[in-house]
Parts: sequence; structure tokens; C-alpha cells
Amino acid sequence: MRGREGLILGKRWIAASIAAGILLVGLGAGAMAQVAGASAGILKVRLGGDATETRMVMDVGRSVSGRILSDGATDRKVVVSFSQVDVASDMKGAGQGVVRRWSVEPRNGAARLSIDLAQDAEVTRRFLLPPGEGAPHYRYVIDLKAKGAAAPRLARAPVPTVARPAVATSIRALRPSGRKVIVIDAGHGGRDPGALGRNAQEKVVTLSAARRLKARLERSGRYTVILTRDSDVYVPLETRVQIARKADADLFISLHADAGPADVSGASVYTLSEKGEGRAARVLNKEDWLMNASVTGGDRGVGQILLDLTQRSTKNRSAVFAELLVEQISDVTPMLRRSHRDANLMVLLAPDVPAVLLEMGFITSPRDETLLTSSREQDRLVDRVGDAIDQWFARGVRIASR
Repeated sequence: MRGREGLILGKRWIAASIAAGILLVGLGAGAMAQVAGASAGILKVRLGGDATETRMVMDVGRSVSGRILSDGATDRKVVVSFSQVDVASDMKGAGQGVVRRWSVEPRNGAARLSIDLAQDAEVTRRFLLPPGEGAPHYRYVIDLKAKGAAAPRLARAPVPTVARPAVATSIRALRPSGRKVIVIDAGHGGRDPGALGRNAQEKVVTLSAARRLKARLERSGRYTVILTRDSDVYVPLETRVQIARKADADLFISLHADAGPADVSGASVYTLSEKGEGRAARVLNKEDWLMNASVTGGDRGVGQILLDLTQRSTKNRSAVFAELLVEQISDVTPMLRRSHRDANLMVLLAPDVPAVLLEMGFITSPRDETLLTSSREQDRLVDRVGDAIDQWFARGVRIASR
């Protein structure tokens, strides 16, 4: 039960300025060039990144779309035209990373962005972010990557030493070629039994299911699977999150069994809520889990943009997986009427690891408790969870661009 474990965070936290985006990889902080423009045009331009990958963020007064006129393949110059965008005068600024310099000039009722490249590079993504709380304007984002460069993952901080019983699983970021890393979190444990049924404890049910899911995934040979706990020990919530980040996980699944009135039953899947996003940003800034490498020596505003884009992308990818998971398990277990929910849960806070929390049923429901404690029914459930994971990785995550 989430209440017993303290997963629901305070309602006072304000959601961060985050909008739909993509997975950010390996960008450092950069300079911010502020420029004035018409209210319906380009307002300012910011750069973040390094010699491997660089991100350009343009604040614009309204929704816009861009058209690439030159991709930089022949003359190291990228040109993007924005129709019906006002620009009062020429704007320009110094570059960073793969960008040597940039400029924006009016051209027949449109705005034309020219990017001089410092090396051979290519545009990998373009997308528009709508205004969000704390970000009053639309943002048009362009990602550029040096040709031949592999996109690195975000830097991960070490898992801190915690005074607790040892977790049986060894946490390593070793992944055989082509394998995805899945972290499975068995809820509760040790001194925290979780929710109590007539004959079962949540911590026992979740550990059993976690072990079965691990075996199901490893049989395919496609995954490296890590358990946050493989015995009856207590693992702090923040440590579970950091285990996933330390492992460079591609997916995090937290298994739980809910509690409520005896006549309430059914499984549900949770992803992070907007309030959780705001709390995650505060926790990260406080604990330096993510942002140390990204903002050292640079502008905190740019660092926050990078975090926001990363986190929104992760939230979107988590939601895609959650829908697949609901679809798969609904054939083998009863579901709550509103089976995909969002909540302010600590174990979902990692900004760069897609994560869901699966409530496998209500342990306080006699019917659900029977299913949750049945080896056969657990195998049926985790097999469908495995199918959802297979399907998610097979289809990939569609990235919106324009």
C-alpha cells in the first residue's frame, strides 16, 4: 500500500516548467544569448551542449513550424525558415559546441535562421514545446550532433552508501551488446510489510512477483534484469530510484498490491503526475543526482531547460508503456475502471528512466488476494508484463517532430 510506504508526496509542490519532448542525451550547459524581438516572433535564443551534441532553444511568441532549407551536409551551414514569424531586425550570437555562430534575419514576411557549424554535424531532431508553468512562451528546439559521434547517456551519480541490510543484487551498468536493462522494484520489505490481506503481506507478494518477472525476462536473452531487493530487506525509496539511474536502466517497474475496502478490486498502473515532475526537479537540484555535470560552470537556466526536456520525454515514454501494460494485463486480471492513473510517487521520480508502478490488485480483496498469492496466476500476470515490455521495445517510442 503506497500510504504505508510514504510514496505519495506532499501536495504543496508546484509542477515544473516541462512540456512534451524527447530524450536528452549527453548535453552540457551553455551560454544564453538574450535577444529582443517582436511579441509574435523570436524572443531569445539559448544554446547548451558540447562538441558531440548541441541543443538550440528559441523562445517564440506563438506556435510556429520550421522548414529546413539547408541541412549542412555540403557547406557546414544549417538554414531553417519560419513562415509568418516576425523579427524586427537581424539577431545573431556566438555559438557553442558544434555551433560556431548563429543569426536570424527577416526574409519576405518570414524569419530565416542560419547556423554556421564548427564541424561536420547533422540535425537529429526538431520539435515545438508549448508554454508551461514558468515558461510563458513556445520553444522551438533544434538538436544537432557531430557526425560519427555516439550520443552518450546522461551522467549518473554514484548510489550513496545507506545504512541498511545489503541488497542481494549487485548493481552494475554492464550490459551485453543489444540488451536492455530492466530494474524491477519489489515494493516494501523488511520492517515495512506494506498492505495486509487476510493471509498475505504485500512485501511477500511483490518479491515473489519480482522474481518471477525477472526469470520471464531473462529467458528471452534480450534483457539484463536488476532487482532493487532480492530478499526481505528494507530499501529506502530514494535508493530504489538511484539504483535504476546507477544501472543506466531503460525501464523501471515497481510492483505493489493495493489496499482498500474489501469489495474494491482490480489492478492499475501509475505514472508520474505533474506535481511529481515539480518535486523531482527540486529533489534533483538538492541532491545533485543529475545536474552537476550539466550545469557546472554554466547557466542554471539552460540546465533547467535540459532537465525539463529530459523529464517530459521520460514521462511521455512512461505513459506509452503504461498503456501497453494495461492492454496486456487486462486479459488475465481484473482491472480498476480507471486503470491508468498518475500520482506523486517517489519511485517514479527518475527524470531519465521511464517508470511505472503496477498495483497488481487489492490484497484486501478476498478475490484479488487469491490471485495475488497463486503461483499460477502470478506467472500469467508477469508473462503479460513481459509481453508488454517486449512490445514496447519492439515498436520503439515515436518522437514528435515538426
